[in-house]
Amino acid sequence: MEKKLKFREDGTFVIVQFSDTEFIDTQDLDPETPLLDSMTKATMERIIELEQPDLIVFAGDLIASARSKDPLQSFRSAIAVAEENRVAWAAVLGNHDSEGSLPRKRMHEEQLLHEYCVAKPDPPGVSGSGNYVLTVDDSKGNPAASLFFLDSGDYSQLDAVGGYDWIRRDQIEWYVSESRQLAEHNSGTPLPALAFFHIPLPEYEEVWKTQVCEGHCIEWISTPQVNSGLFTAMVEMGNVMGTFVGHDHSNDYCGTLYGIRLCYGRSTRYVSYVDGVRNDMFPTGARVIRLKAGERQFETWIRQSDGLVAELPMHEPDNR
Repeated sequence: MEKKLKFREDGTFVIVQFSDTEFIDTQDLDPETPLLDSMTKATMERIIELEQPDLIVFAGDLIASARSKDPLQSFRSAIAVAEENRVAWAAVLGNHDSEGSLPRKRMHEEQLLHEYCVAKPDPPGVSGSGNYVLTVDDSKGNPAASLFFLDSGDYSQLDAVGGYDWIRRDQIEWYVSESRQLAEHNSGTPLPALAFFHIPLPEYEEVWKTQVCEGHCIEWISTPQVNSGLFTAMVEMGNVMGTFVGHDHSNDYCGTLYGIRLCYGRSTRYVSYVDGVRNDMFPTGARVIRLKAGERQFETWIRQSDGLVAELPMHEPDNR
């Protein structure tokens, strides 16, 4: 039976986004690994207790598969906090999830086996593993919001293009088709939506350079080298209010471009390593998102591992 997501009686729906948890099984040779895994889980436990989310989203790089002798067990360890707390959850995959021996397809299949996972099987003929859409119902049982999950891949498969992968054309066509169907069932009005994937779109660099943003941008914005057009499709469809990514551990900013808020999460395992030494410039944590039924907007903030809500700096672009 399909698991339903619903707005609360007060009309709110709270999402906690954990990013880059990078669990590694305890057979790893690095003696720091078990400690970091336990610290990461403790951070997630504390944030769940404080925020009481209706949904947890793992925004990619759940595991560091290249360093893990048992990637499947690492994945189970990463999502255990959601299962143990009986909170609905869903995941998209990142580049580190598929660097080891476990294929992305198998990892997506694994999440579908868990009791509190609300993800869906892949649509046929669509690139990647972990493309699906969920709806959140209002008090009358009607879809009042939609959540898109897209596989942003890992690394470019083209010799002429290096760097990170991108969301493919057939994935964008799938998103457009699903958006139209949801609008048709909503009296022709686009259903308010959010989108989650791991690798930031090229527009994340544009919004930082051209708009007022809230948060940190301390490392290079690691986007694909080509722009496949997902952002343009979202602008045209008029349903996506915000996108949410992980990937760049030292970036946690939000900014609005053409009516869409482009947001990073807050890295949950570590912020940065300098010369092999952990050097967190601010606390680890998670991004929290609160939707309101019937409203085409959302609130968002960063909940830190110390339990506090982050005070984020305002960034003025150079061209203003």
